[in-house]
Amino acid sequence: MKTPQTIMGIAFVILVVLLFTSPRHRVPTYDASDEVTVQGVVQDEQQFYCPISGEEGTHLMLKTENGTIQVHVAPTRFLRDKDLGFSTGDHIQVVGSRIIYQGHEAIIARTATFDGQTVAFRQTNGHPLW
Repeated sequence: MKTPQTIMGIAFVILVVLLFTSPRHRVPTYDASDEVTVQGVVQDEQQFYCPISGEEGTHLMLKTENGTIQVHVAPTRFLRDKDLGFSTGDHIQVVGSRIIYQGHEAIIARTATFDGQTVAFRQTNGHPLW
């Protein structure tokens, strides 16, 4: 009797499809209609694999007047190629798309202004420059 095995197989496939198409597993993308500008002080800079860029990325913990928010800047290699870096205590302004990442509010950066210069990481439509 293969009917119970067939039913279990189909149920397993449906479960896998539901798990991987669930909204909580979708990678946030840049949405130009949800663009914001925030200013703050860099509290920490971290490099780790980021599903948004698909590679190791640079992330800032930015202390703003409304609290601390994580900023997804760009792939680490992109910043290294441009000889760009951030330091704790830097005052920066970020223009980017507001997202929810791992249950917390975050921003995907399009530009950052610091030390008197503005650096672009994405086009105005959100497409990456790397």
